[in-house]
Amino acid sequence: MAATRSAIGKSITSGEGPDKVSGKAVYAADISLPGMLWGKVLRSPYPYARIVSIDTSQAEALPGVHAVVTGQDIPDTKIGRRMVDMPVLARDVVRFVGEKVAAVAAVDNETADEALLLIDVEYEELTPVYDAEEAMGEEAPDLHPDMESYQGLPQPPSGIKNTFAHITWEKGDIEQGFRESDLIFEHTFSAQLMHQAYIEPHACLVSADETGQVQIWANNKDPYMLRDQLAQTWSIPAESIVLHPSTIGGDFGGKGSFMDVPLCYYLSKRSGRPVKMIMDYIQELMAGNPRHPAVMTIKTGVMKDGAIKARQARAVFDSGAYGAFKPTVYLRGADHLCGVYKVPHAKIDSYTVYTNNVPRGHMRSPAKPQVVFAVESHMDMIAKELGIDPYQFRLMNVMREGDSSPVGRHWQQIKALETLEAAAKAAGMDQQLPPNTGRGMAMTDLVQGTGQFAAKISLNDEGNPQLHMAFWDTGTGSHTVLRQMVAEELTLDTEDVQIVLENTANMPYSSGSGGSRVMHTAGLAVVGAARELRGKLVEAASPLLDAPEEQVSMQNGRLVAAGRSLSIAEVIARTGGESLTGETRVTSETPELTSFCTQVAEVHVDTETGEITVNKMVTAHDIGAILNPINHQGQVEGGLIQGLGYALMEELELEDGHISTLSFGDYKIPTSADVPVMETVLVQGDAGPAPYESKGIGESSNIPVAGAIANAVFDAVGVRITDLPVTADKVLAGLRAKAAG
Repeated sequence: MAATRSAIGKSITSGEGPDKVSGKAVYAADISLPGMLWGKVLRSPYPYARIVSIDTSQAEALPGVHAVVTGQDIPDTKIGRRMVDMPVLARDVVRFVGEKVAAVAAVDNETADEALLLIDVEYEELTPVYDAEEAMGEEAPDLHPDMESYQGLPQPPSGIKNTFAHITWEKGDIEQGFRESDLIFEHTFSAQLMHQAYIEPHACLVSADETGQVQIWANNKDPYMLRDQLAQTWSIPAESIVLHPSTIGGDFGGKGSFMDVPLCYYLSKRSGRPVKMIMDYIQELMAGNPRHPAVMTIKTGVMKDGAIKARQARAVFDSGAYGAFKPTVYLRGADHLCGVYKVPHAKIDSYTVYTNNVPRGHMRSPAKPQVVFAVESHMDMIAKELGIDPYQFRLMNVMREGDSSPVGRHWQQIKALETLEAAAKAAGMDQQLPPNTGRGMAMTDLVQGTGQFAAKISLNDEGNPQLHMAFWDTGTGSHTVLRQMVAEELTLDTEDVQIVLENTANMPYSSGSGGSRVMHTAGLAVVGAARELRGKLVEAASPLLDAPEEQVSMQNGRLVAAGRSLSIAEVIARTGGESLTGETRVTSETPELTSFCTQVAEVHVDTETGEITVNKMVTAHDIGAILNPINHQGQVEGGLIQGLGYALMEELELEDGHISTLSFGDYKIPTSADVPVMETVLVQGDAGPAPYESKGIGESSNIPVAGAIANAVFDAVGVRITDLPVTADKVLAGLRAKAAG
């Protein structure tokens, strides 16, 4: 059963590319049904207020309006991915600017917009709290007095005001570690609010019929989780809800939420018609589910020679008004607040806190870009005070094989040192730079995600495999790589393999995309199904070739034995082929290894303006087998550019709870002119946990960028920026302060 054609390891462009660039790809916003209405939502103009009354009579009387709903018209239930704390429509109180208060369904967008203007809401303003640290104080308003009753709390309430998750990681004895240290350093850092900035906004179409069946099209990457959330919220069986596939126009962590789907359902129920809702980008930036801002304090005890003895870290994450958009209530990336270094004594406290700001969700590698910026800036600041080169300081303290992580994980195949040395060599760390030009480095690691997945492979009459999945590609090219896996096992060309996207009624549960788990979990299921199918083909071909099964192999898509061969189509024709399918369900386990990444930024700073030019970024990764080199490199470079935006320019600006950057004219993201020279260094590691000994790559390259750039700016002009983003204004202010002594 040996394979003789290799599809794995080839650079194959994404199969969905032609449909996307030609306009053939069908997105949720493209789908229409007979009799469809358009839904629109009225949002709160206040960050915190009591709803005194809502008058919808004029809106209901408007010709063309088929449904108007408020919180009083629908069941008093809440929704959430894990933390079930958010009403579909506000009932008695609004907690952020942009919270949904009422909704309409009308024959067209213009009529729906006019109806919203006719809804009269009377509010009584309350005193809001915008700062997470202030929200934890006893004087702060209690934003969720019923929090203790919420489903999904990760633990009993901590007793800290407005704090719904307090997670602690510990190793050793932190007090002993500080007592034994020669020197102690403490610094505080902050990270900004950031939107995922996908091109396609949230959209959905819901049809709820009189039989109780619900049909949904939504740009959601985790359809089974969404289905189960909705079943709980609507109190109907999950089997009554079917999510249909549609193309997703970018995710970056933001397309796992329910967004307008629950509300669309109630509009459809009330009107008796299908209802479509599409957010515009003002709504996306005002009321989406952006990356968490954070305030992080790190305290480190070191010996005089630079060896780290103890590290204590505290992070406060502003969750905004609700926790419903997070798939894990607390932010797991907070466990990286001690970095990838040997720390005998460590303690991390992470707090996730309610405020009257837009609710936060997840974004690519949740919490890690924030904490790695803080950790790696802190490392350079300590090295400066000790008079040690930052690279040498890392070499001294970085984890090596056999070391446990700062939170006590015992990883195998630790390649942190190798990526550190490779990045330094590629960046020419020992070479002199021109004036006002500097280098900075930062490191991280990323554990492979886990989950559940189901795959089925059938054969068409021509003998070509069809891979059946209820898994929507978020633009990463994962469908193409999964097709390569099928082709590899059946010794075919990748173009011979077709993806058949099924709805959720036709396939068992799958976890969807996220956490760098797709190639690991989905890959295991797809390879398992392909191998099962290959075994059945060998079994069916054995009597036809008059050879025992152990002598039958697959070569170039044919069953071969004793000098004779049959095509897959011929096997189907001669056996009927009804049973020639492969089907596998997989639940992956957390591997005992992680993947390391070291980045070096080279920047130039204009001392007259503070403008930062990133000349070059070197990113070194420890890898397993590469399944598709062009796709792999695309993930590395895409993540790096996203990290560049986080480091230098992207910020949702808040003024008293109001987002003031409500367009891409105000919210800046990198363009081609901002992209520096990028050099990728691949450090060959040992076997990864995913098929063919591969490892995930999708998230790691965006994590260290901000830390590396902040350190490079300091190296260039001696200005330390501790609050992201690192902007020209901040650098110029630092230069002027430095000049003033």
